[in-house]
Amino acid sequence: MAPPFLDRWSDSSALELGVLGVGNIGMVHLKSALAMPDVDVVAAADAVPANRDRAESAGVARTYDDYTTLLEHEDLDAAVVALPPFLHADAVECAAEAGVDVFVEKPLARTAEEAEAMLETAREANIALGVDHTLRYQPDMAGVKEAYDEGSVGHVPYASITRLNDHPLGKPPADEAPPAWPMDPDAAGGGSLIELGVHCFDLLEWLFGDLEVQDATMGKTLNIPAEDAATVLLRAPETETTINLHCGTYQWEQLPEVNTRLRLEGVTGTISNEDHMPGNFYAGAAKSALSNVASRFTGGEPDVFGPTFYLQAHYDALEDFCDAIREDEAPPVGGELGLRTLELAETAYELAAESDGAELEPPEVMT
Repeated sequence: MAPPFLDRWSDSSALELGVLGVGNIGMVHLKSALAMPDVDVVAAADAVPANRDRAESAGVARTYDDYTTLLEHEDLDAAVVALPPFLHADAVECAAEAGVDVFVEKPLARTAEEAEAMLETAREANIALGVDHTLRYQPDMAGVKEAYDEGSVGHVPYASITRLNDHPLGKPPADEAPPAWPMDPDAAGGGSLIELGVHCFDLLEWLFGDLEVQDATMGKTLNIPAEDAATVLLRAPETETTINLHCGTYQWEQLPEVNTRLRLEGVTGTISNEDHMPGNFYAGAAKSALSNVASRFTGGEPDVFGPTFYLQAHYDALEDFCDAIREDEAPPVGGELGLRTLELAETAYELAAESDGAELEPPEVMT
């Protein structure tokens, strides 16, 4: 039986969607939604005028400088919340007051307590709450899961995952100051563990079931308030698998082309996500990169689906959410999964605080 909070959406016309926040990831969601059949992006909101201009150039009819105003004036079926984390809870509350289903960019919230309150808000308002955990939508990760579920390597006693990304400061030297919130733990919820680690937690529980955090360390390679490196030791009791997770947001000269490495060490062999990369990954990424460079000189908009390998996953995640609410089903990646990743992150922070806090060196990454 479908959850009763979803039964109210029965209009057979296009799903009316708004995008709250059209910065970097918000534009990805916006252009994803614009490309979807049976989805009508009616409005977008952002406090930055340049972001609103980009949304209008992409094809959005109406833009607002405040998401609360958008929710008050537009008749929406669903909204994408792509605002900074410190605004997620308020945006969900405003959407709940308007009776609008919400798809929230990760992290769902800054803390588990805040996430629990958001879930309660959604339940009381009978709205659906989804979260954008996209690693499970990448074809290489889906390939790993399929091979593992088929038992191709037998029991997996050990696994490792590394996820890396650029630091908000960008490549050295940092010529321009980034927005303040990504480096403010109070605004973002934390550093690299929140930015990247929650994706890894979601993926690992998708593979191995419930995780236990056994140990953790946090470090800083820069003089900044939040950690830019985190290493977490995990155990999956159901499969008796020990897992090492490392994530880092570093000031790379050049970010590795494949920024997430997953490896399962089975008793009869090894499964790696690199074995399941699309055959045209490097050629496709290079072509998209050249196209994006050219767009700067022609005044055109960069292709949000290039390199398509990573950004297609965001499209698929949002499409799954839209399909679910259209079919009166619970979102496949619901808010409770976003809450779970925050619970694991908080346990890791607590264990790290009990250690000596030794700083971590960036990992050596093969490219």
